[in-house]
Amino acid sequence: MDFRLTDDQRALRDGTRELLAGRFGRDRLRAAVEAPALDRALWRELGEAGFFALRLPAAAGGVGLGLPEAVLVFEEAGRALLPGPLVACQVLAGVVDGVATGERIAGLCAAAAGPVLWEHPADCDELILVEGAGKEGEGGGAFRAAASEVAAAPLASVDPLTPLARLTDFPRTAPLALDVPRLRREAALLTAAQQLGSAARTVEMAVGHARRREQFGVPIGSFQAVKHLCAQMLVRTEIARSAVYAASVTGDALEVAGAKLLADEAAVRNARDCLQVQGGMGFTWEADVHLHLKRAWLRAERWGAARELAELLAEGLVVGAEAESEAGAVE
Repeated sequence: MDFRLTDDQRALRDGTRELLAGRFGRDRLRAAVEAPALDRALWRELGEAGFFALRLPAAAGGVGLGLPEAVLVFEEAGRALLPGPLVACQVLAGVVDGVATGERIAGLCAAAAGPVLWEHPADCDELILVEGAGKEGEGGGAFRAAASEVAAAPLASVDPLTPLARLTDFPRTAPLALDVPRLRREAALLTAAQQLGSAARTVEMAVGHARRREQFGVPIGSFQAVKHLCAQMLVRTEIARSAVYAASVTGDALEVAGAKLLADEAAVRNARDCLQVQGGMGFTWEADVHLHLKRAWLRAERWGAARELAELLAEGLVVGAEAESEAGAVE
């Protein structure tokens, strides 16, 4: 199977990077940290550019592309630290009217053993709640409500770009006809793509600083310890990239789980190493690396935390080994 990007996919990736660089550069990123709400004008621009309607068929006003292309777009969003319920609006573009064009914003929550967290509660017009384990064959329910009908309590967020609330009451009406396992799988993969973009960006930030910063009359990038840190960051990123791209093509649940696990590790550890390369500067509010680290921490707990994903992969390996053993016994 060939996972290399086509010319059209490269053009989509480069076009998205150019769009975000022009519409959400560093100045707007820093302004968003202090902003009380999302920039609705920017959100509509994203909608007009096809950001949310990317996977809708052309007959429904969409672009007609697939999950691999969505992963490329979300990788660029992760690089830029673009805020907002991007994953929710991508997977719900064909469910909630106005989301595909950016006129309305939909939130997406997953019921779990702990508190149900809602991202950007003040910005959402509607909220979809999914329940159930989300494993293949186990189904699960999905319910829809206007944001004004949902009760939630504000919750402190580690990421200043991602306000959170804890769901306290949700009115359950007739369930939506949604493929919940697939929705969860796609949400996990798109979140992994964001983590991949963040991991790639922190590599660039670390290398750039190592080239500019001098100590003892030479760039710190010439020191072996710094070289090793940057090399390890790059290796993590490329391993995660291979896994995320492959999972976007196969759509396999176990491959998505592995991709999310690797992308989370790359995003978190790369941000930490980037901070170390930048030294004292990395610990200051003026440096952007702290935003990448905080976003990576938050995303690592969304749509599959490390322990949950590891258990899922272990279960899949056991089942696969048992199937191979039974097949060998029959032969």
